[in-house]
Amino acid sequence: MCAPMIGHRGSEFKKLYAGIQPRLQELFATKRPVFLSTSSAWGVMEGAIRNLTQKKVLNAMCGAFSDKWFDVSKRCGKQAEALQVEWGQAVKPEMVREKLSRGGFDSFTLIHNETSCGVLNPLREIAEVMREFPDVMFIVDSVSSFSTLPIPMDELGIDVLLTGSQKALALPPGLALFAVSERAMKRAEAAGDRGYYFDFVEFAKNQEQDMTPSTPCISLIFALESKLDDIFTEGVAARHARHAALNAQVHAWVRERGFEFFAPEGYRSVSLTCVKNNRDVDVAAWIKRLRERHRFVIDGGYGKLKGKTFRISNMGDESRETIAELLAALDDTFEG
Repeated sequence: MCAPMIGHRGSEFKKLYAGIQPRLQELFATKRPVFLSTSSAWGVMEGAIRNLTQKKVLNAMCGAFSDKWFDVSKRCGKQAEALQVEWGQAVKPEMVREKLSRGGFDSFTLIHNETSCGVLNPLREIAEVMREFPDVMFIVDSVSSFSTLPIPMDELGIDVLLTGSQKALALPPGLALFAVSERAMKRAEAAGDRGYYFDFVEFAKNQEQDMTPSTPCISLIFALESKLDDIFTEGVAARHARHAALNAQVHAWVRERGFEFFAPEGYRSVSLTCVKNNRDVDVAAWIKRLRERHRFVIDGGYGKLKGKTFRISNMGDESRETIAELLAALDDTFEG
C-alpha cells in the first residue's frame, strides 16, 4: 500500500489491473472478468438489486446481514419478499424451491456465510434448486467465505458472486470484488434504472480497457496484488485446508470448555465460530480483560445476539500458532 502512486487512467494502472485478472478468475472459478469496485461489498449488493431486479427479489434471511439485504431491496424501490429463518439456522434448498415456485421472482439473494451468527448456508444444494428457475438471477455474497473454501462460480451457475477486501482476504476495507454471468449482464443491459456508480454495464465497458468506471483505490489494488502473491504461494487448496484445520482447532476449544455452538452441526462457518453463551458468562467483561491483558479483541455478539454469543475468527492470515495464542489468552482471562 506504500507503493508510489500512479495515474488511474495510465498504462501503469492498466498493467496492474490486467495482471491480477487471471488469478482473480481462478479464485472465483470463472471465465468471466472480475470487476473491482472502490466501495464496501454493500455497494455491489445494492448494485446487484438495481441491475437485475425488474419484477421481484427474494431475499434469503438468516442473520443480521442477510436481513439487511431485504431492507436494501425495499429502499431501492424494488418489490421484495423475505425468506426468513431464525438467526442461527440455515436456509434450506427446499425453502428456496417452495418460495420461488410461487412465481413472480426474477432475482434471489443469498449470503453464503452469515457472519453475524456463524451459519454457512448450503450453497451447492441451493444452486441445484436454482437450476429449476432459469429466469431467476442467483446473487451470492461470499464476503466472509471467499478463499476459505471452494466457490466455483461458473460450475454452480451463480450470476453475481461478490466479496470484500476486509474479511478472508485479510486486506484493509474499501475494495469490493465481483463477477457477473453473461446472462446477468444481458439482464442489466435491459434495465433502465441501474444507476451509474454500480452500473454493471459501465464496469464491463471499462473492463475492456483494463480500467474501472470511477477512480479506483489504487493502494488497495497494490495490496490485493501482494495478497494474491501470498495466496498462490501458499496454494489455493492449502489455503482451504488451513482454514478448515484452524476452524476445527477453535471448535475443539469450544467443546473442551463446555460451551455450545450457535449454528447447528453441518451448517457451521469455516471462517469463524459463533459460540453460544450457555455458561452465562459476562461476555463484555471477559472481552475487556482480554483486551487489557493480552491486546486481543473478539466480538461479543452481533446485534440482538450481543452477550448471548461471542465470535472467534480464524479467517485470513491466521495460523495454528496465532489461534493457539488467542485461545490461551481466552483461558487466562476467563472467569466462570
